[in-house]
Amino acid sequence: MKEKIKQLKNDFFNEIEKISDLTALEKIEIKYLGRKAGELTKILRQLRDLPVTERQEIGVLANQLKKELAQKIREVFQLLKNQASQSAVFDVTVPGLKPTEGHKHLVTQAIEEIVEIFERIGFSRRRYPEVEWEWYAFESLNMPPNHPARDEWETFFIDLKPVGPKGQRILTPHTSSGQVREMEKGQLPIRMINISKCYRRQIDISHVPMFHQFEGLLIDQQVTIADLKGTLDYFVKQFFGSNRRARIRPSHFQFTEPSFEVDVSCGLCDGQGCKMCKAGWLELGGAGMIHPNVLKAGKVDPKKYSGFAFGWGVERCYLMKAGLSIPDIRMLYQNDLRFLNQF
Repeated sequence: MKEKIKQLKNDFFNEIEKISDLTALEKIEIKYLGRKAGELTKILRQLRDLPVTERQEIGVLANQLKKELAQKIREVFQLLKNQASQSAVFDVTVPGLKPTEGHKHLVTQAIEEIVEIFERIGFSRRRYPEVEWEWYAFESLNMPPNHPARDEWETFFIDLKPVGPKGQRILTPHTSSGQVREMEKGQLPIRMINISKCYRRQIDISHVPMFHQFEGLLIDQQVTIADLKGTLDYFVKQFFGSNRRARIRPSHFQFTEPSFEVDVSCGLCDGQGCKMCKAGWLELGGAGMIHPNVLKAGKVDPKKYSGFAFGWGVERCYLMKAGLSIPDIRMLYQNDLRFLNQF
């Protein structure tokens, strides 16, 4: 029986070396390992007729051979399969696999739309540093050293103490710091829209520590509140939709006089009151006529020129846009593709 097993092994390996296709390989597998009439199967069936001592020894040899044959068949199968795939003819008519197509982030889309809206009425986009001098962010905007906005709990300070004539360096808390920078160019009249990142120590359902703000600035002769009101109404209708309502409330800002808060009816509840808005209205930001002291800081004659300014958060504006139902501003920056792919 040992000689028979040895001869079977030699015959198998001699035959399988000559195999050149999968069909022939399948025939050899059936010939040697087939359950009904395989050559090795026949030997295993004869074990019951052998003496007990010989049966155990022959059984071990037969099972070991079975594993060797099965392993060799698997190796040859993989080799023939790889050869077949490499020699396959490429069909140029088969449709290709399209790569995943991305799109701009929601905030980028909003910024581009805002810029386009204001460009229609003559505003040009400007950009100013995210790391700003304290003087441009506060003092030039008529904010004295003891103003609450200059507290370290409200502003991210880079320096522990002043490092130059314009004070400490900070992460700009608002795009209003670009107002005097624009005036210093000495190119009047001014119609500027400044969109940039801002940083504040706030985070909740409607605030994030880093956000985008756009600053509108118009300086010319004989500019009035009527010009400001018309500009605000124009933007609200263009960006939010004709069915949304806006309101202006008297307020106070150091760099404008008079000053206003601009609100828009909530798009989630249609002004009825919800978790996002609390009372049916969402605050866009501040607006007002430029304070004479700010004009003087920018070397503009307040007796000859007047102007208005407004500053709103891009993310907050987008959350209030018609047709959207984004309940938490922080979702914009969680990088969850399940959310971002919807827009």
